[in-house]
Amino acid sequence: MNEDRKTQILILDDEPIVWKRLKPALEKAGYEVEAFTQSSSAMRRVQEKEFDIVVTDLKMEGVDGMEFLTDVKTRSPKTEVIVITGFATMETAKESFQKGVFDFVAKPFKRGELLEIIRKAEAKVFGK
Repeated sequence: MNEDRKTQILILDDEPIVWKRLKPALEKAGYEVEAFTQSSSAMRRVQEKEFDIVVTDLKMEGVDGMEFLTDVKTRSPKTEVIVITGFATMETAKESFQKGVFDFVAKPFKRGELLEIIRKAEAKVFGK
Protein backbone atom coordinates (compact mmCIF):
# COMPACT_ATOMS: atom_id res chain seq x y z
CA MET A 1 0.00 0.00 0.00
CA ASN A 2 1.29 3.45 -0.88
CA GLU A 3 2.12 5.13 2.46
CA ASP A 4 1.01 8.70 1.68
CA ARG A 5 -2.35 8.01 0.05
CA LYS A 6 -4.94 5.33 -0.54
CA THR A 7 -5.12 3.58 -3.90
CA GLN A 8 -7.86 5.26 -5.94
CA ILE A 9 -10.38 2.92 -7.57
CA LEU A 10 -13.29 3.71 -9.86
CA ILE A 11 -16.03 1.11 -10.41
CA LEU A 12 -18.40 1.39 -13.35
CA ASP A 13 -21.24 -1.09 -13.67
CA ASP A 14 -24.84 -0.43 -14.68
CA GLU A 15 -26.01 -3.04 -12.16
CA PRO A 16 -26.03 -1.28 -8.75
CA ILE A 17 -25.83 -4.65 -6.97
CA VAL A 18 -22.29 -5.10 -8.29
CA TRP A 19 -20.82 -1.94 -6.82
CA LYS A 20 -23.03 -2.11 -3.72
CA ARG A 21 -21.26 -5.39 -2.92
CA LEU A 22 -17.81 -4.31 -4.07
CA LYS A 23 -17.48 -0.76 -2.74
CA PRO A 24 -17.76 -1.62 1.00
CA ALA A 25 -15.46 -4.63 0.61
CA LEU A 26 -12.81 -2.53 -1.16
CA GLU A 27 -13.11 0.35 1.32
CA LYS A 28 -12.75 -2.14 4.17
CA ALA A 29 -9.57 -3.39 2.45
CA GLY A 30 -8.20 0.17 2.59
CA TYR A 31 -9.01 1.53 -0.86
CA GLU A 32 -10.66 4.81 -1.79
CA VAL A 33 -13.57 3.91 -4.08
CA GLU A 34 -15.92 5.86 -6.31
CA ALA A 35 -18.74 3.93 -7.98
CA PHE A 36 -20.87 4.80 -10.99
CA THR A 37 -23.81 3.15 -12.76
CA GLN A 38 -23.75 5.49 -15.78
CA SER A 39 -20.82 5.54 -18.15
CA SER A 40 -21.36 9.25 -18.94
CA SER A 41 -20.84 10.17 -15.25
CA ALA A 42 -17.79 7.91 -14.99
CA MET A 43 -16.36 9.46 -18.19
CA ARG A 44 -16.71 12.95 -16.69
CA ARG A 45 -15.04 11.78 -13.48
CA VAL A 46 -11.97 10.29 -15.19
CA GLN A 47 -11.53 13.61 -16.97
CA GLU A 48 -11.35 15.35 -13.57
CA LYS A 49 -9.31 12.83 -11.63
CA GLU A 50 -6.71 10.16 -12.31
CA PHE A 51 -7.51 6.76 -10.82
CA ASP A 52 -4.97 4.01 -10.12
CA ILE A 53 -7.40 1.22 -10.97
CA VAL A 54 -10.65 1.18 -12.94
CA VAL A 55 -13.08 -1.75 -12.74
CA THR A 56 -15.62 -1.60 -15.57
CA ASP A 57 -18.43 -3.63 -17.04
CA LEU A 58 -18.47 -4.01 -20.84
CA LYS A 59 -22.15 -4.00 -21.81
CA MET A 60 -23.90 -0.80 -20.72
CA GLU A 61 -26.25 1.86 -22.00
CA GLY A 62 -24.55 4.80 -23.71
CA VAL A 63 -20.78 4.53 -23.80
CA ASP A 64 -19.87 0.86 -23.62
CA GLY A 65 -17.08 -0.49 -21.46
CA MET A 66 -14.69 -0.97 -24.40
CA GLU A 67 -15.01 2.69 -25.33
CA PHE A 68 -14.67 3.72 -21.69
CA LEU A 69 -11.55 1.64 -21.07
CA THR A 70 -9.98 2.97 -24.28
CA ASP A 71 -10.60 6.53 -23.06
CA VAL A 72 -9.17 5.74 -19.60
CA LYS A 73 -5.99 4.14 -21.04
CA THR A 74 -5.50 7.01 -23.52
CA ARG A 75 -5.91 9.62 -20.79
CA SER A 76 -3.87 7.77 -18.16
CA PRO A 77 -1.73 4.91 -19.54
CA LYS A 78 -0.55 3.81 -16.07
CA THR A 79 -4.12 3.28 -14.81
CA GLU A 80 -4.83 -0.44 -14.68
CA VAL A 81 -8.24 -1.47 -16.02
CA ILE A 82 -10.05 -4.62 -14.93
CA VAL A 83 -13.04 -5.68 -17.02
CA ILE A 84 -15.97 -7.53 -15.43
CA THR A 85 -18.67 -8.83 -17.74
CA GLY A 86 -21.58 -11.21 -17.96
CA PHE A 87 -20.95 -11.45 -21.71
CA ALA A 88 -17.47 -12.93 -21.74
CA THR A 89 -16.37 -14.20 -25.14
CA MET A 90 -12.93 -14.92 -26.53
CA GLU A 91 -13.37 -11.94 -28.88
CA THR A 92 -14.19 -9.45 -26.14
CA ALA A 93 -11.42 -10.80 -23.93
CA LYS A 94 -8.91 -10.56 -26.78
CA GLU A 95 -10.02 -7.04 -27.72
CA SER A 96 -9.79 -5.97 -24.06
CA PHE A 97 -6.23 -7.24 -23.73
CA GLN A 98 -5.24 -5.57 -27.02
CA LYS A 99 -6.47 -2.31 -25.51
CA GLY A 100 -4.24 -2.80 -22.48
CA VAL A 101 -6.61 -4.30 -19.92
CA PHE A 102 -4.93 -5.75 -16.82
CA ASP A 103 -7.43 -8.59 -16.37
CA PHE A 104 -10.79 -9.84 -17.60
CA VAL A 105 -13.28 -11.37 -15.14
CA ALA A 106 -16.52 -13.15 -16.06
CA LYS A 107 -19.65 -12.59 -13.96
CA PRO A 108 -20.63 -13.97 -11.59
CA PHE A 109 -17.31 -13.57 -9.78
CA LYS A 110 -16.32 -13.96 -6.15
CA ARG A 111 -15.42 -10.80 -4.26
CA GLY A 112 -12.22 -12.42 -3.02
CA GLU A 113 -11.20 -13.29 -6.58
CA LEU A 114 -11.65 -9.67 -7.71
CA LEU A 115 -9.87 -8.34 -4.62
CA GLU A 116 -6.87 -10.54 -5.45
CA ILE A 117 -6.79 -9.17 -9.02
CA ILE A 118 -7.04 -5.61 -7.68
CA ARG A 119 -4.07 -6.27 -5.37
CA LYS A 120 -2.01 -7.51 -8.33
CA ALA A 121 -3.01 -4.45 -10.38
CA GLU A 122 -2.09 -2.20 -7.44
CA ALA A 123 1.34 -3.87 -7.21
CA LYS A 124 1.87 -3.17 -10.91
CA VAL A 125 0.73 0.48 -10.63
CA PHE A 126 3.11 1.14 -7.73
CA GLY A 127 5.91 -1.08 -9.04
CA LYS A 128 5.93 -3.51 -6.11
